[in-house]
Amino acid sequence: MYSNLKQAIASLANLSVSEERKEVLNPLVDYIQSKVANQEEIRLNFICTHNSRRSHLSQIWAQTMAFQFGIKNVFCFSGGTEATAMFPKVGETLVNQGFLIQKLSNEQNPVYAVKFDENQQPIVCFSKAYFDDFNPKTNFGAIMTCNNADEGCPMVFGAEARFPIKYDDPKAFDGTDLMDAKYAERSLQIASEMYYVFSQIK
Repeated sequence: MYSNLKQAIASLANLSVSEERKEVLNPLVDYIQSKVANQEEIRLNFICTHNSRRSHLSQIWAQTMAFQFGIKNVFCFSGGTEATAMFPKVGETLVNQGFLIQKLSNEQNPVYAVKFDENQQPIVCFSKAYFDDFNPKTNFGAIMTCNNADEGCPMVFGAEARFPIKYDDPKAFDGTDLMDAKYAERSLQIASEMYYVFSQIK
């Protein structure tokens, strides 16, 4: 794993996950644990309205923490109720926290390759609907990372289970002096919670 990213993960020890949030996260822990116990592939699709910020941060940190804790056969995806684009500040924030990111295309909805380790395949990120052909169609857990997606998707077709694990949108701070700090804070909150989830897997 890249050294700057290792340092960022080491710093998560200072970010404790509250008991209240652990109650929200534990059903996802149980889901992953049951898959591990049955030697089944673990597919997680992180969903928010536009697949532009929180769902990408969650997808990337979950895949990274699965690697950090040596949990095999974890495949993380993300999607929205509609497609827009991964917001550039998300990539910038992740680079600052130690990831290596390549922009693979320049259209309105660019494709990014996000790497956490020089020898591991990149996480492919672009905005898409959760039911896009790029994502799994069945046998996956749906993690709803925002209120709108949770309320707007009463059914996530093909999902075995759904988990409302919601995060405040850093978009609220776009264009303000707090923007950089709030994106970094939200990314690290998600990182600390995914760290907790995967650290519980036996």
